[in-house]
Amino acid sequence: MRIKGLGLAGFLAAALVTAVHLAAPPPAHASIHEIIAALCRAGGEEVAPYGQNKFGSPSFLRALQASGFISSIDTSDPTKVVIHFDPTVPNSKFISAGIDLTIPDLVGPGVDLVLSPLVIPDPEFPAHANCHNLI
Repeated sequence: MRIKGLGLAGFLAAALVTAVHLAAPPPAHASIHEIIAALCRAGGEEVAPYGQNKFGSPSFLRALQASGFISSIDTSDPTKVVIHFDPTVPNSKFISAGIDLTIPDLVGPGVDLVLSPLVIPDPEFPAHANCHNLI
């Protein structure tokens, strides 16, 4: 009888562990600081975990917009897409270069991408100050 009770307890424990494992969400691959990691990585290896900046993913720009770093994206002109940055938000970690940067045909044939203003790494931010690729 005791062996039967232990077998039932073991079965219930295994079922509980399996249920918890199946109910637990998968690990999230999000790194808001992937831009900084990409700037500072050595040898061009892929940044892991993949983050908010994996082009083509639904969250490609979501965190940057939610923080206010990207204040707007203007698509009203069919020949250009303008991304407006606000490097004055406290968590930006970037500063304005004082100019806009136009990248011809980056969005598509005849459609330029304009970064307004061009933002560059803030040399006062510790991750940038200690990044050998930026020194």
